[in-house]
Amino acid sequence: MSTIKILPENLSNKIAAGEVVERPASVVKELVENALDAGSDRIVVEIEKGGRSLIQIADNGAGMIRDDALLCIERYATSKIYKEDDLFSISTLGFRGEALPSIASVSRFTLVTRRQDADAGTEISIAGGTIKKVVDTGAPVGTMVSVRQLFFNTPARRKFLKSVNTEMGHIVETLSGIALGWPKVRLRLIHNGREVKHWPGVSSPRERVVDVMGRDLDADLQELSFEDETLSITGWTSSPAHSRSTSRGIYIYVNGRIVKDRVVQHALFQGYAGRIVKGQFPVAAVFIMVPNDKVDVNVHPAKNEVRFAEQKKVHDSVRLCVSQALDQADRKHWSSGYRPPGETGAVFPKVAERPTGEFSYGKQVGTDQWVVSEPTSRSVADHRPLTTDHRPLSADHRPKATDHQSPLPAGQQALWSKKQFKDLKYVGQFRDTYLIFESDEGLVIIDQHAAHERIMYEHLKKQTHGRLEKQILLIPETMDLNFREAAVMAEIIPGLKELAFEVEPFGGGTFVIKAAPAVLGGREVKPLMLEMVDAVLESGHGNVLENALDDCLKIMACHGAIRANQELKLAEINRMLEQLDACDTPSNCPHGRPTWVTWPLSFLEKAFKRIV
Repeated sequence: MSTIKILPENLSNKIAAGEVVERPASVVKELVENALDAGSDRIVVEIEKGGRSLIQIADNGAGMIRDDALLCIERYATSKIYKEDDLFSISTLGFRGEALPSIASVSRFTLVTRRQDADAGTEISIAGGTIKKVVDTGAPVGTMVSVRQLFFNTPARRKFLKSVNTEMGHIVETLSGIALGWPKVRLRLIHNGREVKHWPGVSSPRERVVDVMGRDLDADLQELSFEDETLSITGWTSSPAHSRSTSRGIYIYVNGRIVKDRVVQHALFQGYAGRIVKGQFPVAAVFIMVPNDKVDVNVHPAKNEVRFAEQKKVHDSVRLCVSQALDQADRKHWSSGYRPPGETGAVFPKVAERPTGEFSYGKQVGTDQWVVSEPTSRSVADHRPLTTDHRPLSADHRPKATDHQSPLPAGQQALWSKKQFKDLKYVGQFRDTYLIFESDEGLVIIDQHAAHERIMYEHLKKQTHGRLEKQILLIPETMDLNFREAAVMAEIIPGLKELAFEVEPFGGGTFVIKAAPAVLGGREVKPLMLEMVDAVLESGHGNVLENALDDCLKIMACHGAIRANQELKLAEINRMLEQLDACDTPSNCPHGRPTWVTWPLSFLEKAFKRIV
């Protein structure tokens, strides 16, 4: 007797439902996407008891005739693809024909639909996958789907549903994501007869972004823009000041479909490299448009993942787009000043004032003509120079017109050159760690280690490709590494030569360090090398060598920078300020920590009750 059997259709539908219908929010997603595919611009979602009792989606889309309505509840019946080639050029949100039969197999399901040229609509009732009724009915143009008692016939699935509030939270989050991607569509969400949320149709996508992501981000969103023959990137992203502890504030769309794409997300993080601390995430909405035949959307049952034909191009374009937007925003904030709510007048750059007494997070300083003067004496940190270079920055390191910098009238000085770190009035050093300055608008506090770490990092980055001075070790150091560590070390040895390291294999997992960059000034090299290897192992990025070298530069900068609890002379402090002005990203250390914070005068006056 054969042990292999073909599953009954009802059972196979329930298995498919396990892939498509995870919870009420999954039903909402599938049905709203169907409404969008039908050309709807008004969609009403009614929920009862968090979706346990009722999920009802009504739209004003194209609707269906009777025959199509009967076919749409059959598995793999769809109007969106017809031949094999269509599967590799999908232009709709849905395409498999699994959603409706899967949902109908685990609920009491009703479909009411009418096309504009039809005299009457069609109503179909299904219970647990079995058709109970098909009748003509009066109905407006469009489609209404009612899903009652979800999982009534699969109690094992039903018991995994969470509380009403939890399930409603998932529904709101799902609809918010769809609303963000379709700003011209009007969406209403009703729960237990009460309107929970209404997203009116808007002509400006930014209005919808602010509505969904929060009004407090309105003044802090930076626009993304990139376009060529096969790729378009638009959207908005927040400054590092509005980072979050999770990635839930990141919305990624590919051809209108909200997805969770690791390639795009990694590119987004790379755009923030050196601006945001590890473990924090930006807030962003990224919209990517590519030809339909350049992206595969059929890689996940829930259709929330995609695969790009030109993955590297998409990654690099997103990273560059985000990085340029943040650079532009930093210069803009420096030129005009950032004002907390209710304040007027130009101020030293800062984000919205926090009444709790926390520090405000610093914005990047920009300048048009950067010149770093040669130091007149050595620094206190192992006699390492605080200066990063002795020449004006090349044209490659100055702001360009492509950075969205507006041209200035002849003879007019750039606004951002009027406020620089070197213009601050020095007050003193606190705990031999924090440098305190006075500006026109309040107190500015600089972390001397973080600031010098940024200076060292940019200095090292500009001096790579064999230009770093090498120092031969009197006694070579040996390292014994395990298999994985040794493999990483062998791979990055060529790149380490560009950083003035001389490392050679010595058999097995043993390596010999013969030389190190002179800028390290006699610090122990072996712990630094081990830290580099660990950083490469932890990152696991595709561009191993490139990322490894950047990680190495960051570690070298940290080891080479002046430390906390170290007294600085006024001349050294002044040189540091000049060099911060010359940095491309002076407001953050290479690891993303802020180099400076500010206490505005208004905060101090409120704290001392001088103003109410």
